Amino acid sequence: MYLKVYAPASVGNVSLGFDMLGAALLPIDGSYLGDEIEIQDSESYALDYAGRFQHVLPSDISDNIVTHCYMHFSECLKSRGLTPRPVHMTLHKHLPIGSGLGSSASSIVAALFGLNTFFDSPFNKNDLLKMMGVMEGQISGSVHYDNVAPSYLGGLTLISELEHEVARKLPSIDTWYWVACYSGVHVSTSAARKILPQEVSLQTTIQFGRQLAIFVDALHRQDAHTAQTVIQDVIAEPYRKSLLPRFDDAKAFALENGAGAFGISGSGPTVFALCDDLSQAKIINDWLAQHYIQNDAGFSHICQLDLEGSRIVKE
Repeated sequence: MYLKVYAPASVGNVSLGFDMLGAALLPIDGSYLGDEIEIQDSESYALDYAGRFQHVLPSDISDNIVTHCYMHFSECLKSRGLTPRPVHMTLHKHLPIGSGLGSSASSIVAALFGLNTFFDSPFNKNDLLKMMGVMEGQISGSVHYDNVAPSYLGGLTLISELEHEVARKLPSIDTWYWVACYSGVHVSTSAARKILPQEVSLQTTIQFGRQLAIFVDALHRQDAHTAQTVIQDVIAEPYRKSLLPRFDDAKAFALENGAGAFGISGSGPTVFALCDDLSQAKIINDWLAQHYIQNDAGFSHICQLDLEGSRIVKE
């Protein structure tokens, strides 16, 4: 048996929803922005690397998160009275590590979604999301779902972390364009978490809750304007932007040239601009490509939401 799956890149937090909102991205030019994994039967477990960013992966496959996913999935199979079998996996690493685009989440989602499909889907979506959260916690130091959930489910997701429902998809605004620009600079998720204060003020807490409530309500009412007006990060951006060279200039340009919102994708350094108009998105995309990208590893894409999430691309 042979299977190839894909899991899209994602924007964590979406500025106003720290650890509670995530969005899956799909470039409008039809290209994939995410990791792929091939799985086939084998006499023993094996993992190969391919893709643009394979050089940043650990040389010892036992240190790779995909191997950890296979081991964890196998233990979960045994807990259900099922027997795992060895597989040969190939990780096509298309996302840079430490980019703020859910790179680890993309690999985790592709691995676990692929393995579940390969073994005739013994686990439901909620089961898989919990596994994905555990694996993400191995990378970042804490369990959070704002990248794995959109990468797996697609679209814009709200993290509920209920026992019966880890996350749910929210209504999307079809007219939005998401300009996502990766500068090429590496930002550690754990380091970006350490820079944040351990406590926030009562005023900030109230503002955070108000914005998130208004945003979710506006999505259900398809009120794009109101939804955009509350996409402001009062928790992380004031601190994390110090890790992102040229962030203030990029935000100023985007907002002055038609973006309805601008923020940090996850822990950064990727930034995103939200636009209603494609011509505005192109102007901002071109400027970010020229002024925010700092080395050959960087890239910028105009995207819309990837509503499908993880999927089979070949079998």
